[in-house]
Amino acid sequence: MTTTDVVDLSAQVLTPNYRRAAIAFREGWGMRLWDLDGKAYLDFLAGIAVDVLGHCHPKHVAAIQRQAATLIHVSNLFQIPEQAELARLLIEVTGIPGGRAFFCNSGAEACEAAIKLARKAARAARNADVYEIIVAGHGFHGRTMGALSATMNPKYHEGFEPLVPGFVEVPFNDLPAAERAVGARTAAIMIEPVQGEGGIHVADDDYLRGLRRLCDDREVVLVFDEIQCGFGRTGRWFTYQHAGVTPDIVTLAKGLGGGVPIGAIVARKALADALQPGTHGTTFGGNPLACAAAAAVIRTIQEEDLVANAAAMGEYLMGGLRALARTQPVIREVRGRGLMIAAELGIPSDGVVAACAANGLLVNAVRPTAVRFVPPLIVTRQDVDEAVGIFGRVLAEQTRVAGAAAGNPAGR
Repeated sequence: MTTTDVVDLSAQVLTPNYRRAAIAFREGWGMRLWDLDGKAYLDFLAGIAVDVLGHCHPKHVAAIQRQAATLIHVSNLFQIPEQAELARLLIEVTGIPGGRAFFCNSGAEACEAAIKLARKAARAARNADVYEIIVAGHGFHGRTMGALSATMNPKYHEGFEPLVPGFVEVPFNDLPAAERAVGARTAAIMIEPVQGEGGIHVADDDYLRGLRRLCDDREVVLVFDEIQCGFGRTGRWFTYQHAGVTPDIVTLAKGLGGGVPIGAIVARKALADALQPGTHGTTFGGNPLACAAAAAVIRTIQEEDLVANAAAMGEYLMGGLRALARTQPVIREVRGRGLMIAAELGIPSDGVVAACAANGLLVNAVRPTAVRFVPPLIVTRQDVDEAVGIFGRVLAEQTRVAGAAAGNPAGR
């Protein structure tokens, strides 16, 4: 098949809900992907923060192959050794006291599970009709109906109303607003410590600590959505660890499976006990194949010290982009934490992203004027230098073209 064949067939057989680039990949290794024409790309998108080990990491591949050759799926009607071991690893790295894990298939499903658990556990603990969940503006928690209702972006809601009631929006990073919003019906506060789809906006550590105090004082469940920012991406295993706090529930996915679909929540036992038999479930969640793949991800991150690498390379990438901003004023801001970074531009980001791909660099437009950099945690200084170099050349050309179109050939 050629790329044109794939594009044509996709148009005939797939729903049109994605804006796909006309690029089809044949294989990947480490930090690079190769398309059907043999062109190589440096991957600073990582499947949208999923491929934390890069592509086809030998330890990840070996674990998947071993498990696929022995047992793939049995259902949660039976004991699953791989699931129990993965839960043990997750409780260890999340640091949630007396943690218990529930497994599903995606980030949206993890958020749905957290919403259900928070409501049920809060009602049981307070013996009252509490159901409201406070969420932050510009947050993103998924596209299933509960998670969509917690996602405060009107463009995602259009055509799907009525939404699930009971979600209260407050500004992100505004502790007084959260304090004012907590009332007699509040069951939980649910936020992303780094807003990913919202444009890579980082919660202040004091804000996270303040939310923890607020929830403790008011008997409210604290949920952190670490689906995109977890598993070492911000230079700690989880972003909340920068602030020295732990949530009552954390939602997980993306990097957890390293490309194999899996989601999870880890919750304090006192809350998790609310999920008694029949209250919640999934057919595929936590099957042996997905759990073996995820366990290999966690062990490889530990063995190769990739959390520390993410911290160091994130600082190096941030520094490179900020140095570039001093010569490229089209970069208005560089923000992020660890290997979760956005460059805010003075021009539309879509054209920049397309030009980067044409020059062999994969990034994406997380907002209309923001470009997201979320490379695998295996990234090196050489990779960062190459990516920043391509990005700088693209910005220079895009600025020149925009200036010429505006009657300023020098692009000034």
